[in-house]
Amino acid sequence: MRWFEQAQAAEQSGDWDTAIPLVSAHAECYSTDYTKHGNHLWHMDLLVHAGRLAELTDLAHMDIHARRRLNRALRDRGLASVLHERAETGDRDALYRLVRLLCETGRTERARETVEEIAPRDQYAQEILAAFEASSSPSP
Repeated sequence: MRWFEQAQAAEQSGDWDTAIPLVSAHAECYSTDYTKHGNHLWHMDLLVHAGRLAELTDLAHMDIHARRRLNRALRDRGLASVLHERAETGDRDALYRLVRLLCETGRTERARETVEEIAPRDQYAQEILAAFEASSSPSP
């Protein structure tokens, strides 16, 4: 059985302690080898599935893929306060995911306040708000 078959089997059985190091050993961020880059993204997903958000947070300081995957996991878990903290430190991806989370859960006004507080001139955050407001407006 080759390493990736072992990793897939471990992933399917939830054996994260086996799957993660197997994939990590064959992963490389921004590799010109698309397979290594794909393994890097797989590694990030495995960390989320294993619930290793602390490890992903450490990687997110230097790795954009880890940062994006962490923010998506935080949004999926509804962790608005953690996304807010990350957005306050300048993580725009966290801000955008926070705004979407707040709007999707009926807290559009809170989303607007958050944008005004953290990044009032951020055009993309304003566009996200506008899109949600337009979709929630009653049609004539």
